[in-house]
Amino acid sequence: MKTAQLIDNRERVLLVGVGLKKAPRARAGHPTAAGRDSLEELQELAESAGAKIEGSLWQVRDALDPATLVGRGKLEEIRIEAEMRHVPLVIVDHDLTPGQLRNFEKGVGRRVIDRTQLILDIFATHARTREGQLQVELAQLNYLLPRLTGRGEELSRLGGGIGTRGPGEQKLETDRRRIRDRVRKIQESIETVRRQRATRRQARHAQPLGMIALVGYTNAGKSTLFNALTHADVLTSAQMFATLDPTVRALRLPSRRKVLLSDTVGFLRDLPPDLIAAFRATLEEVQEAALIIHVSDISNPHHAEHDADVLKVLDDLGVRDRLRLNVFNKTDQLSEDDLAALKKSNARRENAVFTSAVTGAGLDELLVRIDAMMPVDRLVHLHLRIPVSDGRHLSLVHACGRVLQSQVLDGHMDIEAELPESLARRLEDFVWPSPQT
Repeated sequence: MKTAQLIDNRERVLLVGVGLKKAPRARAGHPTAAGRDSLEELQELAESAGAKIEGSLWQVRDALDPATLVGRGKLEEIRIEAEMRHVPLVIVDHDLTPGQLRNFEKGVGRRVIDRTQLILDIFATHARTREGQLQVELAQLNYLLPRLTGRGEELSRLGGGIGTRGPGEQKLETDRRRIRDRVRKIQESIETVRRQRATRRQARHAQPLGMIALVGYTNAGKSTLFNALTHADVLTSAQMFATLDPTVRALRLPSRRKVLLSDTVGFLRDLPPDLIAAFRATLEEVQEAALIIHVSDISNPHHAEHDADVLKVLDDLGVRDRLRLNVFNKTDQLSEDDLAALKKSNARRENAVFTSAVTGAGLDELLVRIDAMMPVDRLVHLHLRIPVSDGRHLSLVHACGRVLQSQVLDGHMDIEAELPESLARRLEDFVWPSPQT
């Protein structure tokens, strides 16, 4: 009974997609393969936002209508469909200009949001840290500011629902000056938080630990893989954009070297530049990484297209040529024959690993490959004598190396350890001749 009630409480929506006839094999009323993929993705996004999909409409045009996107005739069809299905919200699989949005809402007599506003709504739901919440509010205000003109009546009716959530919705009825003031204050707050993050990053750099970043299409299983490798408890969910705030954990490699692994926000096709900019803190971890692990959902029939979209974002970030390891995840969702065929087709790819973060298959091989690909920082065997009062250097040895034996002698910690060469150079003043010499 409770489950049925929850389903009934979901906001009912109608999805609308638009394609162009120049696309291969496009026919009126029939979406192309790319169009179907886009509508399926829009449905996943809407469901992640808590929507109940009542139906979808598709239109193929010679060109997008500059006033309404879909044309007056299609608007009337959408209005009738929305009335028949009793849906209060229409979600358009396209970015609408301020004028198109106003005309669309007037034509269908329903609240309308576009793809970007839907993504912003999901961001608002999943942002947990102060920085993430500020970034969502900034993106929402920048998106809504040019769309305020002429929408006073519609905005006054917004009392909640998909596309209206997050820290920014209470600002919708304020004037432009107050919104711009708020935008400036948020930008100042974000800069303060970013400086604090930069300080923490510099502190991490003080320890010779390499950075690895997990990237991939949204819902590729990055967070599940992150948890499996680091034994962390980062939120995992089938919902899109479940991870927004950057998470960094230490990872011990087979060589006993310790590195840092960062989980990042999932990418998406045609992700607006403003949204990428909004979560630059997460993406800064990618730009700082010595190795990028590109996680793909190998069970998704469209994973090749998703991979191409991820590479496009990496291009935009200027890290396309960074050292990269491809991880084909979710092998547990494939049949043995399909998996064998995929492995055979990728046999010549040296930088590819097949894994299942859920079952643990392939994780040992993944760690070995990471160890081999990380910039070389060979282990050296040292005998050190460090004052017991020097907690900073003692903690470095224990955090970044492998202590073989230790004892206290004359106020010093006598340590035999294996350490990365980069750290050993920093500890030259504490090196003690070996007892055997």
